[in-house]
Amino acid sequence: MKLLLLLALVGLAQGFQTRVPLRKMKSLRQRLQEQGLLESYLEQHPYNLAAKYIPGMAVESLENYMDDEYFGTISIGTPPQEFTVVFDTGSSNLWVPSVFCASPSCRNHNRFNPAESSTFLSTNDTLFIAYGTGSMTGILGYDTVNVAGINVRNQIFGLAETEPGDFFYYTPFDGILGLAFPSIASSGATPVFDNMMMENLVDRHLFSVYLSRNSQSGSFVLFGAIDPYYTTRGISWIPLSDETYWQISMESVSINGTPVACSFGCQAIVDTGTTLLAIPIRAFRTLMRLLGASSSGEISCEAVSSLPNLIFHIHGKEFPVPPRAYVLRSNGYCTLALQGMDTPTEEGELWILGDVFIREYYVIFDRANNKVGLSQLP
Repeated sequence: MKLLLLLALVGLAQGFQTRVPLRKMKSLRQRLQEQGLLESYLEQHPYNLAAKYIPGMAVESLENYMDDEYFGTISIGTPPQEFTVVFDTGSSNLWVPSVFCASPSCRNHNRFNPAESSTFLSTNDTLFIAYGTGSMTGILGYDTVNVAGINVRNQIFGLAETEPGDFFYYTPFDGILGLAFPSIASSGATPVFDNMMMENLVDRHLFSVYLSRNSQSGSFVLFGAIDPYYTTRGISWIPLSDETYWQISMESVSINGTPVACSFGCQAIVDTGTTLLAIPIRAFRTLMRLLGASSSGEISCEAVSSLPNLIFHIHGKEFPVPPRAYVLRSNGYCTLALQGMDTPTEEGELWILGDVFIREYYVIFDRANNKVGLSQLP
């Protein structure tokens, strides 16, 4: 009895928190490359990565998820139906394929069947998300969503009835769980984490992300807590500049002490749903030239050891990203993990700090104080 009481007290002391393990898998780009389909696919599906982040723009580029490698498992319904999802801080909706979807993209993924869930509640509301390669349409419903043991009851989510083109046919994930703010949710749907907070299912109104660099395991999203094991170097807190995405202000980007981009300040979004560092076209060309890469980003693997750190100046502090992080090695070739994009926003330049940046830091997304916390990893 004393042991049980002690365990109960320990559980109360730790509060409500849950850790979702993330699996590192081959990205869509890698899968297409292996099948010899990448070049023709990119020719047929040109896109602007920035479309996802432009206010008022109804088109989101599905290819933002093309290089994603980290995925977690959730379940929906009673009894639970499992789905592999991208935990995406760059969007706010939860949606998965449904049995009402007959497109090839749906048929080779897990599909939600509302008839098999005793807790499902239907609605007459529709969901429409426009993408660069077509549109995802579906209906909205309510059901219990389980995220690593946390049961979020009456969570609204999208049941996809159509999915655009052939994009999703090759993806290693079924759907997307958005972790950005309610203000950018399609159809006014309440995001999963907002319901976690409102229903007091998490001890603290924050979640944190750790992405392993090379190993296949160890990555996670931790809801309601900060793991002190990953913050031994302290936490730098950065206020949000906008409560839509996890958007912050950045002063500049420098190499060897010299500003080379974002020289007059710019905006940056910390986005787990984008793998690369997505940067304005002008900055992209500048960095390609300074780092000795071709226009497509290819670089000599022998030169990597002599490349400098990219230093991101944010909120008065320096956040380095070393060449081992921003250079991708594959089949004996090396390329820079940078991608140029058009960013016609009111705030000026927009940078997307994707997984290439996040892998260097334990990142805390603090909704209570509207801040991002960064703790440099060893």
